[in-house]
Amino acid sequence: MNCRVRFAPSPTGPLHMGGVRTALFNYLFARHNKGTMILRIEDTDQNRYVPGAEEYIMESLAWCGINIDEGIREGGEYGPYKQSVRKEIYRQYADLLINSDWAYYAFDTPEELEGKRQEAEGKSKDQESGLKAQGSGLKAQGSGEGSGQKGGKFAYDSTYRMELRNSLTLPEEEVKRMIAEGEPYVIRFKFPENEEIVMQDLIRGEVRVNTASLDDKVLFKSDGMPTYHLANVVDDYLMKISHVIRGEEWLPSLPLHVMLYKALGWASDMPQFAHLPLILKPSGNGKLSKRDGDKLGFPVFPIEYKSPETGETSSGYRESGYLSEAFINMLALLGWNPGTEQEIFSMDQLVEIFSLERVGKSGSRFDPEKAKNINHQYIQQKTDAELFCVVGGSGDSGDLGDSGDSGDSDDLGDSDDLGNTRSLSGVEGVKVIGLVKERMNFLTDFWDQAYFFFEAPEEYDAKMVKKGWKEGTKERMIQVIQVIEGSGLKAQGSSEGSGLRAQVIETNIKEWIAKEELGMGMIMNPLRLALVGAPKGPGVFDIIEVLGKEETIRRIQQAIKILA
Repeated sequence: MNCRVRFAPSPTGPLHMGGVRTALFNYLFARHNKGTMILRIEDTDQNRYVPGAEEYIMESLAWCGINIDEGIREGGEYGPYKQSVRKEIYRQYADLLINSDWAYYAFDTPEELEGKRQEAEGKSKDQESGLKAQGSGLKAQGSGEGSGQKGGKFAYDSTYRMELRNSLTLPEEEVKRMIAEGEPYVIRFKFPENEEIVMQDLIRGEVRVNTASLDDKVLFKSDGMPTYHLANVVDDYLMKISHVIRGEEWLPSLPLHVMLYKALGWASDMPQFAHLPLILKPSGNGKLSKRDGDKLGFPVFPIEYKSPETGETSSGYRESGYLSEAFINMLALLGWNPGTEQEIFSMDQLVEIFSLERVGKSGSRFDPEKAKNINHQYIQQKTDAELFCVVGGSGDSGDLGDSGDSGDSDDLGDSDDLGNTRSLSGVEGVKVIGLVKERMNFLTDFWDQAYFFFEAPEEYDAKMVKKGWKEGTKERMIQVIQVIEGSGLKAQGSSEGSGLRAQVIETNIKEWIAKEELGMGMIMNPLRLALVGAPKGPGVFDIIEVLGKEETIRRIQQAIKILA
């Protein structure tokens, strides 16, 4: 059988990082096995449909480098790849299940079902009270699996269905009349009574469930749309899906899906199933949610999402300064173990070594610090030129705030966007990247680490002024200007002699300091203050080299004017 997998999200809002990991594992499995990756939009729940969510999903996957072979945009011979466009297909299979006695019409109103729920809960409370009065630890008669009450909760199952309004209890003529007159109904799957279902999961091994513990799920809704269960199975069969790799939350649906394959006569063509473990909160207690990210200060979505309903904007990994390669690397290690101590993998390396055998059964705790460290390592691995293209050159940085221009310019910095007094050429911009990238954990750190290359200080750190700008500093800074003017330092933007400029100015200033018998801090601290305005940044001489002679002198003169 050809390897064909699908990622099938519902367009009900932003794509959680757990969904991206599901897509990633499907993609890695497909590529490793020379198979096909399909994107199918499962929009059968029209009440929860959110405009723009489909586009968001596709943009997210594209940013992650998860390339789709068949889908809405890509096309393919098994389309359409959007369930709302396929709804006429599903009805024929629902009718097939009705005709083969694997499903039935149910006409119960919501009010009737609620009445049954309350009745069941009332009986359960009465039974509990009776047992307490008797001092007995035994279960009430008729309780337990298959009672229809599920521990006091009403369930539309093999016991209760014969007490409800459906085609199993109503005369055939009445059922036909009700359908003809347009009375609302749903179609429910008819689970056999007290039958053990044996299933195989590629991650969890053998799974056994007795039908007595299952309720008759709705397959077709009163609005004429199939539920996820029917549409999912039909589409997987028609699209020749070989492996269904999905989240653990769908494991309770596996018995129904397996039985649907059997009921439709497709048991021999049933795909293999693999249910991925949950991504857990940093504490390890419970499934990771958006609330956890908001509380602890990290995103849970791949790219920024703005709700069309509330206008609320949720942060994304892209806009938070993550490289897509680092985000993917981090996700791959949540639930999958490479079997070695290696942590940094390219997408090609992941494809080569990925297997479902190394996916664990238990949930995997998300560690924001580890995610940050992986991103830091990816930033360090980039060449200065590559990183320059991402944060401010000719690449696309997404939205890095004040970190620079994301258009097609070769200059870093833009006075319209940043309020800068100057901009850097591509050559100088690459040099700035090299000076600050070691301090960068995120792409968004660039501006905080490098803003002083673009705009002169307008105010100065008070503690540094008190400590470094003493009596006589003004005169010494005037002498520093004279040393710089006589150093042969090229103007900013000049490439001539660029490899020696920092070295030359460092040699000249240090020789002058020694000649004047001055302490190094007496010069270097106020010089950094004049150039940066704060006790931060790379080496002073590297800063001077990038700023150039004119800008360096101008900043020193400005500091003298303000601080003297």
